[in-house]
Amino acid sequence: MALNILIVDDSTAIRKILIRVLRQTGLVIGEVFEARDGLEALEIVKNHPLNLVLSDINMPNMDGLSLLAELKASETWRNLPVVMITTEGSEEKVGQAIRLGSAAYIRKPFTAEQIQEKISAIL
Repeated sequence: MALNILIVDDSTAIRKILIRVLRQTGLVIGEVFEARDGLEALEIVKNHPLNLVLSDINMPNMDGLSLLAELKASETWRNLPVVMITTEGSEEKVGQAIRLGSAAYIRKPFTAEQIQEKISAIL
């Protein structure tokens, strides 16, 4: 089954790197959607079937933790796995992401192997 994945990051460069890394993992990738913040991500989630969300934490308009909270509070998207990928290293933020229901947490910079390992463990 091909995976439909949403990448949420305010950095275009990071989104492109993640797309390239996803293609290198050997996972069967279907559609990859991109959003610059949590608000754009919510619109994509509402309109497209997804298997996974990869989200940064620090973004304008709606940050990744707020997006995660919205998704986990929804009956419709509660089971959609969300992986936080961020430079945010504070234990407080990591703990908050885990409490909110993040499926995994990956620190930037990351490797293709880290992405594949985390995604494979989740799916």
